[in-house]
Amino acid sequence: MDDDIICTEKLSNDRKTFFIDLKANARGRMVRITEKVSSNRDRIMVPIELLDDFIAALSEVSRVNRETTN
Repeated sequence: MDDDIICTEKLSNDRKTFFIDLKANARGRMVRITEKVSSNRDRIMVPIELLDDFIAALSEVSRVNRETTN
């Protein structure tokens, strides 16, 4: 079974574009995060079981950044 995209979001600035896809296949669901810079693409896969922890870690990094930025 091929991966099916359930939902996708896109974030971009002047140089980079990020695609965040919720996907499903025979083994389950996952989030694929793709970074596109020019013609280069890098991807990571986050198993759905780790998604809440992944989001919590990003939130913590964001909080620390806000608190330590002058």
